[in-house]
Amino acid sequence: MKRRYRPDVDVPEWTGGHYPYDILKEGTIALVVVLLITVTLSIFFGSPDEPAITIKAWSTAAPIDYAQTAFSELNGTSGTASYGAPYNQGDSQRLGPLQLEKWMGVRIPINAAQDFVLGPLQSLPGQPALTSALHTFQTASDATRNAWFDAYTKAEATMSFAKDQVVVPTTAAGPVPLMINDLTAMARSGALDQALLTRNSFYTTNYTQTLLLLSDGTYLANVAQQQHLLGTQWGMMNETGSYPGQAWLWLYTLWYQVPPYSQSSNGDVEVFGTLVLLSAFLLFVPFIPGLRSVPRRLGIYKLIWREHYRDQS
Repeated sequence: MKRRYRPDVDVPEWTGGHYPYDILKEGTIALVVVLLITVTLSIFFGSPDEPAITIKAWSTAAPIDYAQTAFSELNGTSGTASYGAPYNQGDSQRLGPLQLEKWMGVRIPINAAQDFVLGPLQSLPGQPALTSALHTFQTASDATRNAWFDAYTKAEATMSFAKDQVVVPTTAAGPVPLMINDLTAMARSGALDQALLTRNSFYTTNYTQTLLLLSDGTYLANVAQQQHLLGTQWGMMNETGSYPGQAWLWLYTLWYQVPPYSQSSNGDVEVFGTLVLLSAFLLFVPFIPGLRSVPRRLGIYKLIWREHYRDQS
């Protein structure tokens, strides 16, 4: 019994003509042409070489922003301090009832107050006033610390920077103003960059803590905005200097520009979930009856291979 021909699955045996094709020759030519074009363009339009943004550069250009960020690390209100896994136990992003970040746990433990403020300050030698301030802060009760934090927060709006000092108009913040001022001086000297990089070993390429601290302030975001690198500017697809970047990322970046993703605190995980669903749908298109027949029924392939079908007519 002859089996019924299924146009969506079965491929008929080709009985038409054949043309010789040397795939090695064509591939070699294509490789050489692309290589020449790439080398030529890289000579005249090389990738921009922007200097790295360091904590020293940040605290020098915007000392108030740095001081305010350092205070947010100390009182636990910064983005890193409340981020959640893999850095700490803060609230994490959710996909419905699922907390995907917490599934992996805290793999890179970071205590923002200790790692970004107290630890670096404790490494400064020969500072009696600072040593006393740190002791006062660390032995104070939570209620006392919160009172200092409240006083400093109220004075932040009028804080200024003059004669290399962070000036905070309050006397009710205990040792906090001295600590933040000395930390700002440490950052402006470049010592904080080294302290964060060499904490675990002298030679290191782990910039995690430095990058997290930079991301908690507004200076890095302002520089990114000038370079059109913010998420709201399709930044994932760009390079510095308004150079075109990874255009193939448009499908991922697109979702960050539209509601509800652009307005959601769970935007990252929601975009991830959406892309997983779309990828699964694309993967199973060949197995969906009717939908898999659309290309054959539209006949677009006949336009692509029009020379072949013209020869066959």
